[in-house]
Amino acid sequence: MKPGDVVLVRSVYKGKIRWCFPHRFVDERDGCFLLYLQPGSRGVHMGHGADYLVRWAAGDSAHDHVWHTHHVLWRTRLGERHALGLFWNEDWEFRGWYVNLQAPTERHGNRFDSNDLALDITIEPDGSWDWKDEHEFAQRHRSSGFSTPLELSNCAPRASA
Repeated sequence: MKPGDVVLVRSVYKGKIRWCFPHRFVDERDGCFLLYLQPGSRGVHMGHGADYLVRWAAGDSAHDHVWHTHHVLWRTRLGERHALGLFWNEDWEFRGWYVNLQAPTERHGNRFDSNDLALDITIEPDGSWDWKDEHEFAQRHRSSGFSTPLELSNCAPRASA
């Protein structure tokens, strides 16, 4: 791959694509990849809302979605159980960091697949942090839609191309 090439970043759960967006390849060193997601990118996503984890666990299909609001530079290393995103608004003002907790990333040609665990950490520019989707994740776990985070992270992120 060379800088500017388009790659797909996908979250795959039980063989189904939960979200997928085209990114631009920026750089790779020792298995650590930098991938850029820009506002206006068209992909598919489960959406948000009170029931999105219920729909996710039930195997509902993802829908067309346009990424908006933020420029994101993702740092992901093959085999790691997280990805780190640096977020800027559309005017390139830094908005903070985002730690996406996930199954280990696998690369398949121009695709990067993982299994998003639906529980993340947001970090503000001042260093303060908070869990994202903590309540929804706990609710879904209680209703047996998801396994424990460890079991989820061991789910193979495989789906048909």
